[in-house]
Amino acid sequence: MPVPPRLRRLTTAALPVLAAVALTACNNAAYPNSIFHNHTEFNREVGTLFKILIYLGTAVFIFVEGLLLYVLFRYRRRSESDRPEHVHGNTTLEILWTAIPALILAFIAVPTVRTIFSTQAKARGDALQVEVIGHQWWWEFRYPQYKVTTADELYLPVGRTVNFSLKTQDVLHSFWVPQLGGKRDLITNHTNFLWFTPDSIGVAALNGMCVEYCGASHANMRFKTFTVTPAEFEQWAAHQASPAAYGAIAPAAPAGAAPATGAAPAATPAVATADTTKRGASVSAAPGAPAQVAADTGAAAATVQQAGYVSYPREKLPAWTIPKTPTPAGLTFNTALVGNADRGLKLLSTGQGGCVGCHMIAGNPVMMGVIGPNLTHVASRTTIAAGLYPNDAKHLALWIKNARMMKPGVIMPTLGKGQYDPVTKAVVPMGLTDEQIADIVAYLQALK
Repeated sequence: MPVPPRLRRLTTAALPVLAAVALTACNNAAYPNSIFHNHTEFNREVGTLFKILIYLGTAVFIFVEGLLLYVLFRYRRRSESDRPEHVHGNTTLEILWTAIPALILAFIAVPTVRTIFSTQAKARGDALQVEVIGHQWWWEFRYPQYKVTTADELYLPVGRTVNFSLKTQDVLHSFWVPQLGGKRDLITNHTNFLWFTPDSIGVAALNGMCVEYCGASHANMRFKTFTVTPAEFEQWAAHQASPAAYGAIAPAAPAGAAPATGAAPAATPAVATADTTKRGASVSAAPGAPAQVAADTGAAAATVQQAGYVSYPREKLPAWTIPKTPTPAGLTFNTALVGNADRGLKLLSTGQGGCVGCHMIAGNPVMMGVIGPNLTHVASRTTIAAGLYPNDAKHLALWIKNARMMKPGVIMPTLGKGQYDPVTKAVVPMGLTDEQIADIVAYLQALK
């Protein structure tokens, strides 16, 4: 039985509507980057405004389309002699079609202006201050109240307002954590501000990103945001403000602060001075009693694990927060090599590889660079390369060997001996061997 043409047309027109309805019914919880997770007052206010606009827009759409369909069917031409009735000069009709849109705009304008004033107001005076600096292509986070500088991982205490000062070191970027709200641009020679208060305990490892095209690795400019309890944040900040954990004294946990989830187990205080020839000695400090290690970090070094909250436990990270970026074809590393942290420390401290020119490691007077990310506690981070790869020995070794193959456009030079540099279009004649890279990786992975 043939389908009438009118029915076919109606069916074709209805398909997009049905598809739209089906998509709006998707489970929001399955999309962790959704803006509809309201974990801050910023998100809630913008979400409320969004709903008002959607509801009013839907009502206007239904009303207008209803009128249109009514006119089409009610006044359709029935014969050659039909002539439509003119409405010119109908004062009532003209007042209505002017007053109704004005009323709708008033309903939209009032909550919109209120939301703008609310989200653009100054933050509270006791807010946590965080300076966000965008680089091509990574994020730098500074906590001036705690004298902490870190990269690509943002820790925020639940229940405390955070005031972000947004700057860029080069081109335009845009800072956004969808689940917390507040997308705002980083503009050259200008500081923008943004504030909100995380209020959801247990929300961790939120994906942050740059949402303003900024060059070759714009899509690879990511970061992680961890919302933690105030006690955990204080312990994390105290640890981040301390010198590099490898060969340095670990800070004590704040007085009265209970070890949080993921804290290192307490152990008997230890002193790493008995055998200065033993490499890679592991020392744990009990709460309130920091371990003491040899002062000469070039000779005798110890791995010190702070008691208390150091970083979010990796075993509790949701699967969607772990990057699965494939490594470049042809870039390999001898994973059978076992690095030596002491030799890695010596390599960096003597300037081999050129790391001293770009990176800082607090407690190491040689490592004072400010061009690249701060590496003081790099091993406590869950990712490297601005969230592009997991922070493990394999990916860290490949990154040191040939960062420009791992991530397009980075300024970090190719350091592996015999590696092809995609920027200079040449092979590196004098560089680091796999053995030397393994030693540097062992040292960096000790910097908890």
